[in-house]
Amino acid sequence: MIQKCVQEDFETIWEVINDGSAAYKGVIPADRWHEPYMPQEELKTQMKEGVQFWCYKENEEILGVMGIQDKADVTLIRHAYVRSIHRNKGIGSELLTHLAAIATLPVLIGTWADAIWAIAFYEKHGYRLLSNSESASLLRKYWNIPFRQIETSVVLASPDWKSEN
Repeated sequence: MIQKCVQEDFETIWEVINDGSAAYKGVIPADRWHEPYMPQEELKTQMKEGVQFWCYKENEEILGVMGIQDKADVTLIRHAYVRSIHRNKGIGSELLTHLAAIATLPVLIGTWADAIWAIAFYEKHGYRLLSNSESASLLRKYWNIPFRQIETSVVLASPDWKSEN
């Protein structure tokens, strides 16, 4: 079942993100990997900046999380993670489908350029990989991330996105 997360879910959201992010270890640039992948303070900041998390639950256990954030004229999908032992069971697809359905603006999704499985997942759901130059421009405009992360990331867009280039 998909439901909006509440403040009491904070620790579990943090656990799921850091468990699910293990897939990036050894894939993303070594200078961008750290333990934990997302410190609690960073998660708190993301939530204060408007990232609303939704979760996929089975038997009252949170198996996956995905955030959504409206930024100006777009909706961002943020921090999409499924617990390692529950991957490839359709949980991410259900979360993405739900969040796309509630989005009222064109959707943009940022991910690591070397995370080819993540890019393929979003493309399978109809998102289009944008050019490197457009990705960099959008990452600077809508995300608050370091330059090094911009250099090593890409953006995918929903079908209703009108490219700037």
